[in-house]
Amino acid sequence: MNETKSSYHQIMKATTIYGGVQIFIILFSVIRSKVAALILGPKGLGILSLLLTTLNLVNGFTSLGLDKSSVKDIAFANSSLDVFKVSKTISILKKMVWFTALFGTVLMVVASPLLSELAFKNKDYSIAIIWVSIALVFKQLTSSNIAVLQGLRKLKYIAEFNLISNFLGLLVSVPLYYFFKIEAIVPSIVLTAVLSYLVAFYFFKKIKFESVKISFKEAFIQGKEMTQLGFSLSISSMLGLLGAYLLQIYISTTGGVNQIGLYMAAYVILNTYVGLVFNAMSTDYYPKLAGIHNDNKKLQFAMYQQSYLALLILLPIVVLFLAMTPFIVKTLYSTEFLPIIALLKWGILGMILKSVSFCMGYIIIAKGDSKVFVKTAILFNILLLGVNVLGYYIGGLEGLGMSFLVYYFVHFVVIAFIIFYRYGIYLESSFYFLFLLAIILCVLTFLVTYLAQGVLKNALFFLLITICFCVSYYKLNKKIDIKMFMRSLFKRKK
Repeated sequence: MNETKSSYHQIMKATTIYGGVQIFIILFSVIRSKVAALILGPKGLGILSLLLTTLNLVNGFTSLGLDKSSVKDIAFANSSLDVFKVSKTISILKKMVWFTALFGTVLMVVASPLLSELAFKNKDYSIAIIWVSIALVFKQLTSSNIAVLQGLRKLKYIAEFNLISNFLGLLVSVPLYYFFKIEAIVPSIVLTAVLSYLVAFYFFKKIKFESVKISFKEAFIQGKEMTQLGFSLSISSMLGLLGAYLLQIYISTTGGVNQIGLYMAAYVILNTYVGLVFNAMSTDYYPKLAGIHNDNKKLQFAMYQQSYLALLILLPIVVLFLAMTPFIVKTLYSTEFLPIIALLKWGILGMILKSVSFCMGYIIIAKGDSKVFVKTAILFNILLLGVNVLGYYIGGLEGLGMSFLVYYFVHFVVIAFIIFYRYGIYLESSFYFLFLLAIILCVLTFLVTYLAQGVLKNALFFLLITICFCVSYYKLNKKIDIKMFMRSLFKRKK
């Protein structure tokens, strides 16, 4: 097998190992979302969403982005085969995370009345936010353990962690929602965070590394570079969460809590169920880039391969999703959530653009280019909030879907421009022929969704879905020889 085909095999294997687990995770998420939708309704989902957004906002502000920046440092240290350097980096990370986790919890407790006022327009949820702050400690500790596993490219451990933690989250949440209804929201958030930490800690303890004693002061001094990049990533994360927070407040003020529940239901489908494809790919992609971040030729080749496979994997998913949107919404939630169909149809189109800009954007992070990253984060988050508010103001939920598509298009163009003029890295013209074909097929499927229900509509859906699956299979087969890949995968499992 030549080096190029071997590289494609490695990407596909990493995506398959982690992505295969996603089938079960999706199943757990579907059950949990379905139960929450039926028992809590749009209002309950709105409350759950606002509490989680508040938690994530404080977490993003206080975590210093260490869960991302540490992956780069650990991966780079690991690529040099320096065991002591890896161990020291892990020790530095663990020290800093304890500080950020405790600081975040104290801040959340102190600011709970203000946070309740901002989210719910009253202080009634101050106590709930104080209880939720417990989850923040475990959330940051969990993220640090997973960052170590990702930096060392322990994909199997990460996959098993996701499977077990999601299953335990399901076991806890469903009975609580069933017996205690809305009152179960806070206990469910906290218990899920605790269980996730315990599972992550179990896999972290399986890693063999030297224990390096280091003080908090030394950790922050020696981890200066990690902190600088982490702070930039934290700003980006915080801005994204702040933008989502402000958008939810705007929707709540304009359309009510029920509209937030509907919006979040659509958001979960796009960013959790469809987004699992991106999570599966990034688990190995980011540490891979971090290990070669000084070699632009290798970076460009890795980006091309990842973009190529990402597009081929996502193409049939997007087209199938467009054809089955009403069925998916009713299956995942209930008929109460049918108003989100238009939002989903526009938003899912943006996933094709996101699949490529996602791969390009990681170049900036792998490079550790903090200044560029912060500037683009500010630009993109202001843009996203602006177009979303405008979209909702003009077209309600459907307008939000349109605004997502506009945002992903601008994001793709700007990121492509930055990595070309900043690093000389670009996607070759041969890739754009496939990219254009994928866009055309997705747009045609989108247009078919507006035809009246009947034989013609179903026939066109069947034709387009078949074409997309054939295109993906043919192109993937040329790169990895699917039959041989599947045989090697099953042999590995045995």
